[in-house]
Amino acid sequence: MLKVALVGAGGKMGLRLAHNLKDSDYIVTFHEIAPTGIARLAEKGIMVSETGFCVPGSDIVILAVPDVALEKVSEEIIPAMREGALVITLDPAAALAGKLFKRSDIAYFITHPAHPSIFNWEPTEEAVKDHFGGVAAKQAIVCALMQGSEDDYSKGEDLARTFYAPVSRSHRITVEQMGLLEPALVETLASTCVYVIRQGLDEVIKRGVPPEAARDFLLGHLRIQMAVLFDELPGAVFSDAANKALQRGLKEFIKEDWKKVFEPDNVKDQIMSIT
Repeated sequence: MLKVALVGAGGKMGLRLAHNLKDSDYIVTFHEIAPTGIARLAEKGIMVSETGFCVPGSDIVILAVPDVALEKVSEEIIPAMREGALVITLDPAAALAGKLFKRSDIAYFITHPAHPSIFNWEPTEEAVKDHFGGVAAKQAIVCALMQGSEDDYSKGEDLARTFYAPVSRSHRITVEQMGLLEPALVETLASTCVYVIRQGLDEVIKRGVPPEAARDFLLGHLRIQMAVLFDELPGAVFSDAANKALQRGLKEFIKEDWKKVFEPDNVKDQIMSIT
């Protein structure tokens, strides 16, 4: 069995991974320095280990720490890893920003969850309410090998399928493609658009529409709009009136050059700002 060290096990993401790893077929040690994180792990019956003792003997080290901390943490952890080991990060930002400690004799693997799709059809209430994923709802994941062998990729993907479970599909992409997906597509673009939609909901409520009526009306329309635009209803199209409103909206509040968020220099700026 492979030995795995989970660094940052008591953080937001680390705790989710710890939940799926604590009873897995891997030999896992959990590492955390924040008192609140240690307390959260204790609530799950997980004891914290010393990194200095466990990391050198681990086959795989997962760095489940925020982007802004990865540079410092990787400088402390990666030099202590044994030759031929595999380090895993959960986001491409630090890697693309050149902030991961570099070694030529270890492998680097990056993986990120897609989170359960809005078009998932889940059989249980627990799964329906698992919006983040990693508990009961199926989700896809993306994986990239930054440095290493095909065997390293297989080890990384198998482990990712375990700590992100249940996983419906695993997509192999490049680190650069992962940067296009996050932050560019899902954070800089999609989060902004969804945030504006939420602000619109608040605005119509301020203007007198009953809150429950406004929420039901918006969320119902979002579902059918997304189904049409993302080809979940083959052949379905918007009405002529809806298309006219759409074209008006594009002219009134969407800049013509919005696709610049995917240009390499712009993506790099986005990444540098969050790391």
